Amino acid sequence: MTTQPTVSGHPSLLDVAMTFGGKDGKSYKVANLLSVTNEVIPYFPFLPTNEELTMKGMAQTGLPAVTLGRYYKGVKVSKGGWTPVEDACAMAKSRAEIDKDLAELSGNTKEYRRKRNIGFVEAMNQMFAQQLIYGSGGGDDVLGLALRYNDKSSVCGARNILDAGGAGNDNTSIYLVVAGEYSVHGIYPKSSKAGLSHQDLGEIDAFDDKGLPYRAYAELWDWKFGLHVLDYRYIVRIANVDVSDLMDLTGTQALTAPTSLLKLMIRTFAKIPAMGVGRPMFLANRSVKEMLSVMALEKHQNVLAFTQALNHFGTVAPGSVAGTQGEIRGGQLTFMGVPVLTMDGILDTEDQVV
Repeated sequence: MTTQPTVSGHPSLLDVAMTFGGKDGKSYKVANLLSVTNEVIPYFPFLPTNEELTMKGMAQTGLPAVTLGRYYKGVKVSKGGWTPVEDACAMAKSRAEIDKDLAELSGNTKEYRRKRNIGFVEAMNQMFAQQLIYGSGGGDDVLGLALRYNDKSSVCGARNILDAGGAGNDNTSIYLVVAGEYSVHGIYPKSSKAGLSHQDLGEIDAFDDKGLPYRAYAELWDWKFGLHVLDYRYIVRIANVDVSDLMDLTGTQALTAPTSLLKLMIRTFAKIPAMGVGRPMFLANRSVKEMLSVMALEKHQNVLAFTQALNHFGTVAPGSVAGTQGEIRGGQLTFMGVPVLTMDGILDTEDQVV
């Protein structure tokens, strides 16, 4: 079979054949090898902005003065200190166009388009995760957590960055976030709806590289989101977690080391003014969660039940999975009652935070 390469982001005949390649026209199963896990979305509150694309707020930086008075003594006027806080939304978009005749070769145009949508949804999910952690705050980006907490000498860094002792560029981070209306939350433009939106543009006139029209099916994905940190004290970053040390539980991540992840996770709680302000959660990648499970076992190595040791931090097993033998029920990994959410977008190759 003669195939065509993919040109200018458009699917080729090969793409169709790979999805509907059977002689009987049956659809193949699709495994998304590029998918990552982003568990934060169901836990993270999203509120509409109070401006079109920005959320403005005021953070109190100083309390009013209080006077001890007596009869016939006046009271000094005081107002305290305030700092304006403003965060903007990013606009993530993706568009698909496929030649109408090519799509219909599959024999099932609706199914073919549906399967192509899997990749677009995953790409948008990964963009959200990247922006939440590593957004630069410039141009079209939101200001992500890593850039907000990247300087140990800054006001928030001196208080809310814990150093796990790693150097070089093979580090990762874990974040404790207490998400709520008065601490930190996601935002979306007040004139739009929250979350990923999809629009089927139907059959349109598309144009080739010479400007000549052809009929195509088109779809558009759109997600407007941002991150609003009203009170920086409700986010704590454990930075410089040496991944090599963590995987071997040696050096800076030996269980007896003062920079052990377990000890630093306990210390994060002391940095939070009031846990009841919002919903607390740890954000960590798969490497960190793997070793937290191993450390749970190490910490209870003398108990009789292996599952009891493994589940020291909560149920480590994955979520519910349907099977021929019924349903396998799992749960969420927790640390001292706080869920540890998987966010694969957090890298294992971070530079040292100084």
